[in-house]
Amino acid sequence: MKNPVIATLLVAALAGFGLSGCGKKEQPAPPPAAAPAPAPAPAPAPEVKPVSVKGVTLGNALGDDKKVAAPLETFAPKDTIYASIETEGKGKAALKAVWTFKKGDKTATVSDTSQDIDAAGPAVTEFHIAKPDGWPAGTYEVEIFLNGASAGKKAFAVK
Repeated sequence: MKNPVIATLLVAALAGFGLSGCGKKEQPAPPPAAAPAPAPAPAPAPEVKPVSVKGVTLGNALGDDKKVAAPLETFAPKDTIYASIETEGKGKAALKAVWTFKKGDKTATVSDTSQDIDAAGPAVTEFHIAKPDGWPAGTYEVEIFLNGASAGKKAFAVK
């Protein structure tokens, strides 16, 4: 070659190409990111229990919470007689109290009252009967119905 500059450039270019083939190997592509873990299944909705009667208590006075202050089974003739009905569960329901007087083999209805409730959990509903001139001495009973089905009975006496 006649021109030493061209020859030097040609040698440098060939050396550069040769070294580029001997260089570091390409880094492999990073593995794809792991797919995100699936979200946990949502917790099941809590079971909604329908309204049920938990208990019936009788007495002659109520507290501010509609619960009987002191449970009784025997009443004075001029007492107002309260039935405190404790319910649990949620939803609408119909409560009914049927009060009866028993004399011998005969039964007479004293009172039959109903209340619709819309419970959001434990609740107390009260029913009562009163007779200003006094209840006759004898055996009585109150039967509580929930949506038409008997939910409990309580016997009591007037003396």
